[in-house]
Order: sequence, then C-alpha cells, then structure tokens
Amino acid sequence: MRDRTPSGRGPAAATAPARPAGVRVSRAAGTTGAGVAVERLGGRWRVSRPWHPGLRPYLRGYAGYWEAGSSPYRVRVVPTGRAVVVINLAEPFTQVSRLGVPGPGSGRIGSLVVGLEDRPALCEHPGGQEAIRLELTPLGAYRLFAVPMRALTNHAVELSDVLGPGAGELVERLAATRDWAARFDLLDAVLLARLGHGPAPAPEVGRAWQLLAGSGGTVQIARVAEEVGWSQGHLIRRFTDQVGLTPKASARVLRFHRAVALLARGDAGPAAVAAACGYYDQAHLNREFRALADATPGQLVAARRVEGALAQ
Repeated sequence: MRDRTPSGRGPAAATAPARPAGVRVSRAAGTTGAGVAVERLGGRWRVSRPWHPGLRPYLRGYAGYWEAGSSPYRVRVVPTGRAVVVINLAEPFTQVSRLGVPGPGSGRIGSLVVGLEDRPALCEHPGGQEAIRLELTPLGAYRLFAVPMRALTNHAVELSDVLGPGAGELVERLAATRDWAARFDLLDAVLLARLGHGPAPAPEVGRAWQLLAGSGGTVQIARVAEEVGWSQGHLIRRFTDQVGLTPKASARVLRFHRAVALLARGDAGPAAVAAACGYYDQAHLNREFRALADATPGQLVAARRVEGALAQ
C-alpha cells in the first residue's frame, strides 16, 4: 500500500506531507520539535506530545493520527472504563453500532463522543481518516461534557451534541491548522477553559471510583458505600449520574480491563489471570470476555490494536 499524502487540512509539525520532516518512515519514533513525536505504526502515522499538566488529572490518552492509505476498514471497540472523544479532521465514520443492541446504529457520524461502555461496538470507516483521539477518565468526562454521564453510556453521539455549536468551529480551526504543535496548543486551551468551568464531581463519587479502580474492580460495593458514607442506593444513583455506569457495572469493566492487560503481558495464563482478577474460575473469565468483547481471551490478546480498537 502506498503512503497517502496527508490532506490539506492535515498533518504537519513536519511539513513534508508523506514523510514528515525529522521523522523516519519506520516503526521507530522521531521528533519534530516543540515536544511533538511522530511514529509510523503499520498503515498510519501517530502524533503525540506530553500532556499539559492541567490536563493530567482528566486524561488517559491524547494523540493525533492519520492514515497512510485510504482503504475502508472496520474495528471493534471494547470497554476500558474510559470515555472517548474522536475529533475527525477528514472523512467521518460510516457507522458506529453496538453489538447486542437492536437498531441501525449511528449512521454517518463525524467528530464524536462515546461515554463509558459495558459492551463492544463496531466502528466502520471509509478510509483516509485523520483525527485526534482523547481518552478521558469518567470524572474528567463528566467535568468536560457537563451532562449526566448516564445519557452517554454505550452511545456514540456527535461532538456538537455535547459541546454545543462551538464544537464545529473548533474542528474547523484544528483542520485548518497545519502544525501539530499548534493544533495541540489550540485543543489544550479549549479543554483547559472548559474543564475549568465544568461541574465538579462529588468527592464521594471520586473516592468511590478510586476504590473501584485501585482494586481492579474487586472491592465489594457495600464496602465502597461504607467508605464514602452513603447508602448503597444513594451511591448507585449519584455514581451512575456522574460516571455513566453503576458501581457494579464499573467494577465488571475494570476487572475485564485488568485481565486484558495481564494476559497481554504474557506472564500468566488464563487460569492464573482469572484468579488474580477476582473471577470464580477460567470459565467465568471466558464468559465475561464473550459478553464484554465478543471474543475469547486468546482472540482479544492476539488482535491487532489500532488507536484503542481491535482491527477486524
């Protein structure tokens, strides 16, 4: 497959289109100045730099990318315990559909927001994608989006539906900016301003999420409620409103996410990982992988990952 010249709205920090200046066209990372690093990963270029200190409490991933080719593709997205923003600077997605959920899916969708998930999704794209992808902590997403997070659970919606009409202007400005360092500067300024005025999560919800995430989803919900000083019913209502999933569903996703990471390291087999992550046995682990990823543990670990998704 031949390298595709990035679109006129696309990359640069490096200004040579197909081979950004200062970057080797290989899998090794290169730098282009201003702290921006560019690397070739299979059929795409990935652009990143250290996050702004003010964003660190809210982000878990932040990178730009563009494809070297323009072939249509489909990827599977599995739950991670994070919310995602994809700012599309070129071709929109053809479809985002949720496995096991009736209905036609999103249809054609450009820049999008996806809340927390507890089931897999399929994303289809015509090829030639150029985008910036953000992964946010649940409470970072609540502060950024300023909407009840339960409304975004297992849904992909247009960015403008969440951030308002200013989202379209932001996407246009990012697309018109040729330099990646300048793109990141622009996006950082918008994110910091919005986060600075967003709703603050309840401290009890923040503590509850810390307990769940810190235990890899193995702590008992009753203990979490006791720790934060709320009844279980009140915890469930407030937590679901600000995180998007119930505490029990969040724990399930966090256990799964930890199991995927342990299996990917290759230090232990499925039975040992099942025990370490709080599953009853390996059969329980297998059932959870089927439910949350529509794949076996072996299939999931072997799958090629593309910006947080699994190539189909």
